[in-house]
Amino acid sequence: MTRRLFVLNGSNLNMLGVREPGIYGTATLEDVRADCERVAAECGFDLRFAQSNAEHELVELVHEAFRQQAVVVINPAGFSFGSVPLLDALHMLTTPIVEVHITNIHARDAVHRDSLTSTVAQVVIAGAGVYGYELAIRAADRLASPAA
Repeated sequence: MTRRLFVLNGSNLNMLGVREPGIYGTATLEDVRADCERVAAECGFDLRFAQSNAEHELVELVHEAFRQQAVVVINPAGFSFGSVPLLDALHMLTTPIVEVHITNIHARDAVHRDSLTSTVAQVVIAGAGVYGYELAIRAADRLASPAA
């Protein structure tokens, strides 16, 4: 049986590597994708990696994850802090959800501190830079394993 993993990325993450590199680092989203492909393969996942600046597209991707019974790693980015539609979509999932943030959102300003979507995640990884994606996939693997 194939285990499915969706790694979903929200707004502005397509600009990684050029957007505020002092905060987000110099790795690009393609670098993140390559790392995720490697780790997902090690864990035995069939990976779907996607990014969108459009809230409705992320909601549709979560719907597809639901239909495929996929485990979800998500960096909702700016949608973390105000997207009720994304939160509602994530509520539908019966598979593990791991939320990842490149920065430590808890150490940021008030607008970027409280993630709505964290309320449905089994694990939240924040502040590990893009390495957080590897940690998130490994956590998702552990949560999705029968012994977990």
